[in-house]
Amino acid sequence: MRMFALCGVLVLSVPAFGQAPREAAAAKPPEKTIVVKAARLIDGRSEQVRRNQAVVVVGQRIREVGAADEVVRKAGQAQVVDLGDATLLPGLIDNHTHVLLQGDITAGEYDEQLLKESTPYRTIRATVAARTALMNGFTTIRDLETEGAMYADVDVKTAIQRGIIPGPRMYVVTRAMAPTGMYPLLGYSWELRMPEGVQIVDGPDNARKAVREQVKYGADWIKFYADRKYYWDEKKGRLASWVNFTDEEAKALVDEAHRIGRKVAAHAIGWDGIDAALRAGVDTIEHGDGLTDDLIDRLVKQNVYWCPTIYVGVYVAEGRGGVWPRMVELEKQAFAKALRKHVRISFGTDAGGFAWSENQAKEFGYMVRYGMTPMQAIQSATTVAAALLGESQNLGELSAGHLADVVAVDGDPLQDIGRLEHIRFVMKGGEIFKNER
Repeated sequence: MRMFALCGVLVLSVPAFGQAPREAAAAKPPEKTIVVKAARLIDGRSEQVRRNQAVVVVGQRIREVGAADEVVRKAGQAQVVDLGDATLLPGLIDNHTHVLLQGDITAGEYDEQLLKESTPYRTIRATVAARTALMNGFTTIRDLETEGAMYADVDVKTAIQRGIIPGPRMYVVTRAMAPTGMYPLLGYSWELRMPEGVQIVDGPDNARKAVREQVKYGADWIKFYADRKYYWDEKKGRLASWVNFTDEEAKALVDEAHRIGRKVAAHAIGWDGIDAALRAGVDTIEHGDGLTDDLIDRLVKQNVYWCPTIYVGVYVAEGRGGVWPRMVELEKQAFAKALRKHVRISFGTDAGGFAWSENQAKEFGYMVRYGMTPMQAIQSATTVAAALLGESQNLGELSAGHLADVVAVDGDPLQDIGRLEHIRFVMKGGEIFKNER
């Protein structure tokens, strides 16, 4: 469109219908084709490992998966990445992270981050955490709140989407919610106005408003803290907890989130908190150490996913003391029961609850030791995790049409699940971020 003056009148010159403007006249360059081949392929859905396979990537998506020799022959001049005796897998998904947190075994460690680190500084550290997750093979994460850093997770997500920094695609919660006096920072003088680790919400109407506000500022999911103060109830023989929200408040929160198209994750550790979260109609239970047979049956009936976050419990138990070491064993027992009853268990680590210097993939080893097969553990971080996100058509699988998220390890992870702690190749959306020889 051109602009010029005619007798003092501003005139716009608009191209005729069907005529492209000059700046758009140049044809877009063809999308790049890359072929990635290796000795083995785990597609995320099948129980079988496929041998000598190749993945054809065009642009951001997978065009074809097939026998390597045939695929390479058909690919012509495409770039071929030969990973030799490696195993290709779908990009891994961690459905419980905190990129704006750097480990909080003790209350002092948590308080120090909120009191001594500015939100810009924490966001800078979060960009490093995001890159770490990607280099560990996690091409997608669900980041379950900023712990007092407001909406900085939305900024990190945006920076990744725009290619400013490397990192996984992110589904973010923003601030999470708890009622007054039920989440750190706690125990300081009443004369001081302390930062809050969550958005403080009291009453059903405020719960609905908080949901709307978080969605307004970019929340993909909503999260609330269903319980606190975990203890062993000798009389009932179960891990108990204090419930944070009234039923009316929790139900309003969940109903409003669902009404405007957002799913809800509930931090729920003790029996009482899990029970309250299920009554409210949440979509995922986070941690869930106190799951019992009756609660597990309700998870199955209500089609609720469980993110156990095993490794973080092991990591913090000794430092926190009290009932925490016992909770590790309780979760191990719950995990075995949930497997037998076919609960949909999604991979989630709570990275950030432990230091980002610890590899998230350590979670796989615990899942296998607790009863999963290596293939089930891999599927928990691929097809099951993608289904939790409602992204089964795009993520979690190496098949035609899916986003080209591809990772690789040397050797066979079904023989040694620990190999997933040593990712050598990472592709996200058709772009190679890591390729170690």
